[in-house]
Amino acid sequence: MGDLIENWAAEIAKAELSSALPRRWAHTQGVAERAAEVSQVLGRDAGLLIASATLHDVGYAPRLATTGFHPLDGARFLRDEHGADERLVRLVANHSFALLEAEERGLREELASEFPLLEEPLLVDALVYCDMTTTPDGGRTTAEERVAEILGRYGNDSVVGRFIRRAAPEIFAAVRRVEAALAAQPR
Repeated sequence: MGDLIENWAAEIAKAELSSALPRRWAHTQGVAERAAEVSQVLGRDAGLLIASATLHDVGYAPRLATTGFHPLDGARFLRDEHGADERLVRLVANHSFALLEAEERGLREELASEFPLLEEPLLVDALVYCDMTTTPDGGRTTAEERVAEILGRYGNDSVVGRFIRRAAPEIFAAVRRVEAALAAQPR
């Protein structure tokens, strides 16, 4: 895949997010930077990780927000308007334990049937790592600080607050697994 898919993803994400949602665009750029930094643990899937990191929040774009659930809206947009690679679309649809949030929104069956989870644990974990170690402004953070920031922004009793509290142990475990994979890389 490599540079071609990465450039394609960057063009789409920039077109959909940079003007309409500049802060979301800053976050997206930071997530893509993290992906480039950790991509060596994925070998041939490095470009796929970077592309999915770049496109993971495209569903927030106002013109794409059909259901109001950005993983589902983004995945449908990539599939329907761009005929994107199935693995890429499934990563976007399921990023950062989206099935748990889909359940809170009454969309679990819809998401799961349209976009089944990938059975590629390190790739899935790497996308979680990139998203959950990046601030809303694109800076670096810890997963614990990121979860706290999300809770502070949305509130404990909101749909997102309930989801992130449920997902937090899984998020922290995914981040630890990626950190272990990175530590095991030859220097």
